Amino acid sequence: MRSLLDAVMSLGRGLELPQVLRGIVEAAVTLTNAEYGALGVVGDGQRLSQFLPVGMADELVARIGPSPCGRGILGELIHNPVPLRLTDLGRHPRSYGFPEHHPPMRSFLGVPVRVRDEVFGNLYLTEKRGGVFDADDEAVLTTLSIAAGVAIDHARMYEESRRRERWLEALGEITRTLLSGTDAAQVLHLIAEYAAEVAGADRAVVLLPSDRDAGARGAFGASDPSSPGTAPDAPSGTTAGEVPGPDTLTVAVAYGQGAERVEGLTLPVDGSLAGLAVRTGAPVSSPHLRSDERACPLGDEDAEESCGPVVAVPLRIDTGGCGALRLNRRAGRPPFDDTEVKLISGFADQAAIALELAQRRAESEELAVLHDRDRIARDLHDLAIQRLFATGMTLQSATRLIDRPEAAERVGRAVDDLDTTIQIIRSTIFGLRTAGVGPGGPSLRHGMAEAVRSAARTLGFTPSLRIEGPVDTNVPPELAEHVLAVAAEALSNAARHARARRVDITLAVGRDDDGRGPGHGDTVTLTVVDDGVGLGTARHTGGLANMRARAELHHGSLTVEAPSSGGTRITWRAPLPG
Repeated sequence: MRSLLDAVMSLGRGLELPQVLRGIVEAAVTLTNAEYGALGVVGDGQRLSQFLPVGMADELVARIGPSPCGRGILGELIHNPVPLRLTDLGRHPRSYGFPEHHPPMRSFLGVPVRVRDEVFGNLYLTEKRGGVFDADDEAVLTTLSIAAGVAIDHARMYEESRRRERWLEALGEITRTLLSGTDAAQVLHLIAEYAAEVAGADRAVVLLPSDRDAGARGAFGASDPSSPGTAPDAPSGTTAGEVPGPDTLTVAVAYGQGAERVEGLTLPVDGSLAGLAVRTGAPVSSPHLRSDERACPLGDEDAEESCGPVVAVPLRIDTGGCGALRLNRRAGRPPFDDTEVKLISGFADQAAIALELAQRRAESEELAVLHDRDRIARDLHDLAIQRLFATGMTLQSATRLIDRPEAAERVGRAVDDLDTTIQIIRSTIFGLRTAGVGPGGPSLRHGMAEAVRSAARTLGFTPSLRIEGPVDTNVPPELAEHVLAVAAEALSNAARHARARRVDITLAVGRDDDGRGPGHGDTVTLTVVDDGVGLGTARHTGGLANMRARAELHHGSLTVEAPSSGGTRITWRAPLPG
């Protein structure tokens, strides 16, 4: 009785669940003078999800092979959870025999371990030294199992609180990262990374709907895979209460074992756990991927050693669609329990809220910038242009009062400079009101700026860029693509062949020289001038031929000239639709 009391007190001091479970088996072996003992944890489907042996060397356990799953005498206690005492377990009708390398066992004592009236597992003891297990051994083991149930309950609550704390810390880190302005694509990587580490998963993936892949992946900054694979098709079917959605899900982010091999792969919505989570809006889990008809392997999960426990929870990425967070463990590892599934689902929900808040904040900041640009454009138009225009009119009227021709010429040049300044300011106003990304994608002005920034890395300096007229409002998207392509080709030629130290680019929209009214004869003109070595007698092949073909496609022209100051001037012109 003193030994039993010491064992109970010792169990009550433990907080870590693995430590408590092993302490239970060791106390049972000591109290009953048994040679071998084990604790089997009952999982889903009335099978053993964990088996903790005591009394065998690790080498012997490895030679025996996989842990028991709950057949034979061990299964008897699972299906009939009452104490069982045998003098020779081999004579019991449910005896299943022993695997190779297993030590011989005859006497047996087993009792269930209950946690809050629920069978948590069973204690198994064999080979009592000096005899067989008697009624006193059964009474001691039953009493120990009651104390063990209380200790397990306390350890589980402690473990759950620790897990909740780790999930909250991970969620807090994700929220802080989002609010600090980090790109949402990096945050998706953080979600997968923290989910895998906190849940003890070997791999975590974030799947997005494939039919909105370009929009969703673009919104989160995920790069498109160069050669996406496809998982095997599965039979389709829809359960009542499910909502229609995409046909496939694409892995946008992966973290953990073999992450680089699964990024870009797709899963069918019908016939996969992730698809089921998306359609039902509820978490789903499986203790073994290969044996679950609802599941579909992803990449290398066809291998036996990779077909382990899986859990998938919905991840609402925005108001327009839903993705999934999918975690898996290697075969042989314990499945995700109900508490873990709830925590993972709650983590995904909170992470989705954080993503949405960050997106709304980014939209609010962008709207504030647009309002500020519009205010600056109004001020430039209403104040700066009007003052410059009035100043030009005053100078023009004063020209008639100037007697000296050279003075009148200087005033005329000043008026011309004012007109040029007014055109530049008007171009800036157009840029302020149309810059950025609109409903149809990036604007032409924005694309030209990006082309200049890209060319600066190869040129070693930043070319000058001047944009005149309403390029974003008057140039159609198809023609704008050709303008950007020609600009990129001209800058590439200047970087590779011209050895230039200066490049000036002008993009202008205005009326042609035919004198027709507004809306008729308008053209878009791209001029690229460099101070390099020039073309010399080189033939216009390759890039120049490509630029000419693009101009002729829109009934335009390409002119290549050698200015007297040296270098090359390329003028690409195309008429705008009337």
